[in-house]
Amino acid sequence: MKNVISDMDGVLYRGKELIPGAKEFVARLIESDTKFLFLTNNSEQTPIDLVRRLEVLGVEGLEEKHFITSAMATARFLHSQKPGAKVYVVGGGGMVSELYKLGFSITDNDPDYVVVGKTTSFNYSMLKTATRLINNGAQFIGTNPDITDPSPNGLEPASGAILAALEIATGKKPYVVGKPNPLMMLIAKNELGVHSQDTVMIGDRMDTDIVGGLEAGMDTILVLSGVSSRETIDEYPYNPTHIFNNVGEIELDKL
Repeated sequence: MKNVISDMDGVLYRGKELIPGAKEFVARLIESDTKFLFLTNNSEQTPIDLVRRLEVLGVEGLEEKHFITSAMATARFLHSQKPGAKVYVVGGGGMVSELYKLGFSITDNDPDYVVVGKTTSFNYSMLKTATRLINNGAQFIGTNPDITDPSPNGLEPASGAILAALEIATGKKPYVVGKPNPLMMLIAKNELGVHSQDTVMIGDRMDTDIVGGLEAGMDTILVLSGVSSRETIDEYPYNPTHIFNNVGEIELDKL
């Protein structure tokens, strides 16, 4: 039986709706004592937020330890590079919380890093400050590259849109920690204490989940309940190891 690292949006739920088979899939993970983690490029929410979100949707038994967000991955990466550094944040409470947990100070006074994630409070003042700090030598870090996120009213701008504005303003490219960077997969594998050859990555996007899992040396499962479809697979020069309509079809003992 494989260890499991899985995406969430498009795999377990779409917006406020649970995907068929998701509740049963999570129950099988827990009952079979499978080592698993759910990854999300969402940097706004904390693990407890995700636990409660899934409880509202009817998925029970999950704990904070079962989640890694791009905010958590970014904070861990920076901690490995420069513990206790000063950081200016363009992002939500989830990002600030994870940085504080690992001992970073949040400031706009000569920071070592400018860290950018999605935030609904983004404004011109933030853009101006971040531009100045990056131009003055702060390292430019992004939590994830997603340009848009799904919402009840259609697509809305995400972290990648803010990163693009800063990239144009500064002429500098960010280092992006979240998927498809295999670094996030490595952090997840280290958290579980498992090896690539014994682990499978489940996701709904060929351009983030599947390529990230592939580059991290894992088998991959594409579920057709989110972004990618059978018709769009041929647009990419790589293939998933397995394809299922949704996670409800995955038999853990056959992976």
